[in-house]
Amino acid sequence: MKLSRYFSDLRSAYEAELDDLTSDSEGKDVLKKRLAAKRSEIGFLVQMLSYSPEMVAVVFHRAFRFAKPATMQRLLTLQPEALPAWPELAGSVALESWAEPVARKVLAEPGGPAFMTVAACLEFLHAHGFASADALPKDADEDQGSSRDRDDDDAGLSTDDAHDPTDERSLDEAGADWLAEQGFERKD
Repeated sequence: MKLSRYFSDLRSAYEAELDDLTSDSEGKDVLKKRLAAKRSEIGFLVQMLSYSPEMVAVVFHRAFRFAKPATMQRLLTLQPEALPAWPELAGSVALESWAEPVARKVLAEPGGPAFMTVAACLEFLHAHGFASADALPKDADEDQGSSRDRDDDDAGLSTDDAHDPTDERSLDEAGADWLAEQGFERKD
């Protein structure tokens, strides 16, 4: 199964937006603080629902519970005009209670119900750590003849197993080298 071009492009922007919010210039984790600030600005942010959905969708980071991952995977193959509106996802995805007041403000806006579906899809992609921005693993129903453990709806969706610590160190070293070339002091 392949991601639609829409979600492939939006996923990169969403991940970049979350990455920008995660740490300050000193490398301290400030994600909770920055997300709280963004959530308090939802009245302003709703103006960007249609032209910068990734900038608004981050306010719903960790706000969704996915009861039917297969439904979410199917949605990720669709273009935006083919996506169901938020009320049609009842039973497949639900909001955490803390996110409901924010969602009410979004849903009151033109395009809000469609945006909420997009936000849920982006968070599903982020939360399940798919290995590729272009491909999703086969759904258990489509997996012909596989003896894969079907008890876990999310089996095989994580990239943690393929994590190579040497790649991370090399990336860190390359980043440190580049910063040093720009005139910054190296961290020890």
